Amino acid sequence: MKLVVGLGNPGRKYEQTRHNVGFVAVEKVAALAGATPSKTRFQGEFAEASVGGKLLMLWPQTYMNASGRSVREACDFYKISAENVVVVCDDMNLASGRLRFRGSGSAGGQNGLADVIRLLGTDQVARLRIGIGRPPTEWNPADYVLGKFSKGEQAEMEFATEQAAKAVMDWSLHGPDYVMNHYNGQSKSSGE
Repeated sequence: MKLVVGLGNPGRKYEQTRHNVGFVAVEKVAALAGATPSKTRFQGEFAEASVGGKLLMLWPQTYMNASGRSVREACDFYKISAENVVVVCDDMNLASGRLRFRGSGSAGGQNGLADVIRLLGTDQVARLRIGIGRPPTEWNPADYVLGKFSKGEQAEMEFATEQAAKAVMDWSLHGPDYVMNHYNGQSKSSGE
């Protein structure tokens, strides 16, 4: 049994913002996997599918910085170890549209991921980061991540979230090494 967590903020105000690419990617995982309709559980939206075993999907509704509460509840209920969790989130330190999968490590400044690591009590949590690029120098980083993508960025992010969903499916079926070898650094602009 594996748990896929998409990070973001709940509510219409935050739909299609840079900070919510994790939500979007995991919605695409649910579509690819033929998941059950989502329902409210574990302080989030929750769905199930069968992909090489039971695949659970969770979109915490606790707001980004408190995402760990929702993840912890789901892990405790299903007795899922941290090694069977993958968190999908945005990353300002990656070029826009780039993907980076790691099996463990620091939160790298991503507050939602930091909260998940803190509440699971380990950094041995897989994470799939979707690059949103650095804000222009005149922008406040908080305003940038809560801003919506420009028309020019939308196609790139559509492709990136589709690739992220495929990467999660491959993580479920083939494991973390496969995903690192096939998806890290991938972006539409790189032609990969």
